[in-house]
Amino acid sequence: MTVSGISFKKTGYFSSLICDYLDENPQLSALYNRYPNIENFKFQIEEKINAHYLNEDHRAVLVSVLKDQYSAIDTSEETLDNIESLQSGTTFTITTGHQLNLFTGPLYFLYKIVSAINLAKELKTKYPEYNFVPVYWMATEDHDFEEINYFNFKGKKIHWNKAASGPVGELNTEGLEEVFQLFKQELGGSTNAETLKNLFKKSYLNHNNLADATRVLANELFKDYGLVIIDANEARLKKLFLPFMQDELFNQISFEHVSATNEVINNLPDQPYGIQVNPREINLFYIADNIRERIVFENNQYRVLNTDLVWSSSEIKEILKKHPEQFSPNVIMRPLYQEVILPNLCYIGGGGELAYWFQLKALFEAVNIPFPILLLRNSVLISSEKQQNKLEKLNISNEDIFLKRDALINKKVREISNIDIDFSEQKLYLKQQFENLYLLAEQTDRSFVGAVKAQETKQIKGLENLEKRLLKAQKRKLKDQVSRMTDIQNQLFPNQGLQERNTNFSEFYLEYGTELIPQLIKNLNPLKKEFILLNL
Repeated sequence: MTVSGISFKKTGYFSSLICDYLDENPQLSALYNRYPNIENFKFQIEEKINAHYLNEDHRAVLVSVLKDQYSAIDTSEETLDNIESLQSGTTFTITTGHQLNLFTGPLYFLYKIVSAINLAKELKTKYPEYNFVPVYWMATEDHDFEEINYFNFKGKKIHWNKAASGPVGELNTEGLEEVFQLFKQELGGSTNAETLKNLFKKSYLNHNNLADATRVLANELFKDYGLVIIDANEARLKKLFLPFMQDELFNQISFEHVSATNEVINNLPDQPYGIQVNPREINLFYIADNIRERIVFENNQYRVLNTDLVWSSSEIKEILKKHPEQFSPNVIMRPLYQEVILPNLCYIGGGGELAYWFQLKALFEAVNIPFPILLLRNSVLISSEKQQNKLEKLNISNEDIFLKRDALINKKVREISNIDIDFSEQKLYLKQQFENLYLLAEQTDRSFVGAVKAQETKQIKGLENLEKRLLKAQKRKLKDQVSRMTDIQNQLFPNQGLQERNTNFSEFYLEYGTELIPQLIKNLNPLKKEFILLNL
């Protein structure tokens, strides 16, 4: 086994926003609270300790809810101890969140949770007087079923066909027996295959809704590491958040502050980043009877879109007080909900998630809630020993393998070709010759400048065409090497995208079994700013 790394920027797969954040670009400093280094967690802990709302009663509600949610599943001592420790004012959480993707969805589901587990361990070593609990926040209130109803296995899409509406966590698991039978045929009969079959059955076929099934699945994979899984679609937790939802309904506080931050981002030099999400006037949904629809304020009334529900201000205030569980935060309000109910220090997410978190700091300041440290999750490319040997024989480096297919092939063909296919020197020489012609035209008749420019463009284009034809001819001549390079990159970058965004963990579990997650735990460093290449 070998481990190496490459900077996120050099992969070419991460936005300028994320790369600039990792480089601590000063123009982003107003968008976050503290940069994710081990020393800054000391100040984050102090700020969270002084949070006005995070008292003993608040923590007692959280612990009570978690105990109820774990009451019917096989829970490890490590997880039970972590839940119990949340009652203490010296315990804090490290949180990541993810959708309820079928059978975890893409690989980065694992990497998010491993990042949270490893950061909690590292913080305990640095600050032994405190406890740190890794938390997986299940996105049970999402309603985009089409994003979560499949996973990819060996190039095939394992798909759950079902009519769905409302929060996905409440969806019944009807139809997953057919999915299991299809998946079962693809797995084969090895020992690791049988483990995967049992895991699928225990999670999805023995539970009635998607939230319970996902909790069991994540627990089975990570219970040995003390992971705590939370479903925040719960009345007692939403009661803790009630004042903030009321403020949102009547004062539209999110819209005001997020819009102001968006304007700041839009006014950055050259507007380099763009806006990830735009706030609504009211950033809450109403959920009941398998619906999750936006709440709007129109004509002095509160209305739930696509329903007949209409309330006055006093009526919706009373409903919120009696049934806070019927109100659901959207993407703008969900981070605030998380930070209110958890004693959280850090949120670990992907690039897209961090992009919208950067829009929220002013909102947190307005409601006097500490803004968490934001950490980019670990990213990993897993390769086998056989694949690593192929890369070495083809002289493909870590940086080479991340190139787009055409760029990789062109670069390697130029390297291994016995003739020089790079016409850069010829093009430079040609440009230098035309500089003299431009000077001559300026001194004699300026009307000739356009003609000189046209001739330069024509001749440069001619050289480029010759270069392309020669490269194409060499590709044919070296078709065996080209084929092998294409094949190995297709294996490591399915559909010409990152492995972690496409492949399901079951593909690797089938090969590595119970060693897969321990190897990730061993080799992923959440505070090291590198994309990890893991050769197992």
